[in-house]
Amino acid sequence: MGDLLLARHGETEWSRSGRHTGRTDLPLTATGEDQAKSLAPLLAGRRYSLVLTSPLLRARRTAELAGLADAVTEPDLREWDYGAYEGVTTAEIRRTRPGWDLWTDGVPPGPELPGESPRQVGERADRVLSRVTGAMEEGDVLLVAHGHLLRVLTARRLGLPPREGRLFRLETGTLCRLSLEHGRPVIEEWNTRP
Repeated sequence: MGDLLLARHGETEWSRSGRHTGRTDLPLTATGEDQAKSLAPLLAGRRYSLVLTSPLLRARRTAELAGLADAVTEPDLREWDYGAYEGVTTAEIRRTRPGWDLWTDGVPPGPELPGESPRQVGERADRVLSRVTGAMEEGDVLLVAHGHLLRVLTARRLGLPPREGRLFRLETGTLCRLSLEHGRPVIEEWNTRP
């Protein structure tokens, strides 16, 4: 049984400033491009039975710069839809909603973005996990995607509710590895950089 590797895309202007970046399709910064390139040595030498990437530019470009030319786009790997909070920081949200927490409160719909609850993001993560389970029988699987989505996916892989993704801080341009111990999913590596 192979491992499940998770790569968060490199830095964007909004990830650097802490703005919630769901469906807004931003490019990587120069630092983000360097972070993506630095993933290549960490990914080399492994046999991948499947490589999937979010359809958003920042993830696809990270995959490309990391040397993953064969990555397949998976729509369910897109980032959390932040609805009315797209492009807004947590500090700005808490000015009008003190104590707000993405993981328990979710987001209100925006004018063009419906927003998603933690449960809805968890359902997408579950679909991805269902898709990759068979591929992990053949070798490692690599997912290139986004911070909050990958945190929810990690929680679901470990058998936790989606809201427990809050426990797994995930930096830009890092690699994580979920493995098995005695047949149970575990975190083998987290936020790895070269």
